[in-house]
Amino acid sequence: MVTQPDRPAGRGHKLTPTPVKRAAEARGLRISTPERLKPFADEARALGADAFVVASYGRIVPQALLDVVPIAFNVHPSLLPLYRGATPLQSAIRDGRTETGVTIIAMDAGMDTGDVLLQERTPIGPEETYGELHDRLAQRGAKMVVEALQRYEEGCIKRRSQNEIAYELEITGEEIVRTLTRPLRKEDLVISGDLKAKEIVDKIRSLAPAPAARMKSSMSFAGPVKVLKASVSSDAPLLPSGVIDPGQPVLVRGRIWIEARDGMVRVDELVVPGSKPMSANQFKIGYPGLTGPEYLLPYLRRYLETSP
Repeated sequence: MVTQPDRPAGRGHKLTPTPVKRAAEARGLRISTPERLKPFADEARALGADAFVVASYGRIVPQALLDVVPIAFNVHPSLLPLYRGATPLQSAIRDGRTETGVTIIAMDAGMDTGDVLLQERTPIGPEETYGELHDRLAQRGAKMVVEALQRYEEGCIKRRSQNEIAYELEITGEEIVRTLTRPLRKEDLVISGDLKAKEIVDKIRSLAPAPAARMKSSMSFAGPVKVLKASVSSDAPLLPSGVIDPGQPVLVRGRIWIEARDGMVRVDELVVPGSKPMSANQFKIGYPGLTGPEYLLPYLRRYLETSP
């Protein structure tokens, strides 16, 4: 079993093993945690492995290591050649896709560019979050890679190039490039008022439960207020233009709303620093000073001052 080295985590920055390492230790498996993969090739060669299976390792495996075995299988949670890279599930949900899948590829030196061995499609539920989709596809991917190994051992595995699949499905090179994904950055987590209402909801789904989308807010907490669930509601309030800043939360009729480019998004579940997930109503009860009339006063004053 090969996994990433222990990394500092938590407030105390204590060295923490990956979940894979903890699971392997519990099963008494041999574990390697190389800092660099090229030098690890000699150790891997000494093991006499027949194949590698790679899943969510988080680093590109160099050709020098791939050359150690006849074949290396990679489990990738997208319908390749679409959504190559580090965040395929988050990106597919954020983009409003209604379908994704799992692809087993034979690895090469590129990033998720190897020949396709198996591929299965699955719908993305309209309210399904990243966490829910991840867990569902992880189960399916584990079964698929076992099937791929069995077929390979029996000599009946079929390989198809991603270019061939793209041609058959009329996927353009432009679409392949457009759907390339990268690791998340801090700015990717902030809810922007430049987005449409559905785009904000999809973004929130794509980041839930972790790392979670962040509201723009002047509320004085020790950290960001995270949104876990939101919806586009037919009973959204109609506020005069300029009353609140785009992307800023506001309490109206006992509910928390975020102004989008084309309407309002209702916040249904959120987390403040040091608390567990709570509904908007629980937030209102627990933090009345932040959601009462005084919280709206700056916006109402601005509206009154600019009204004819």
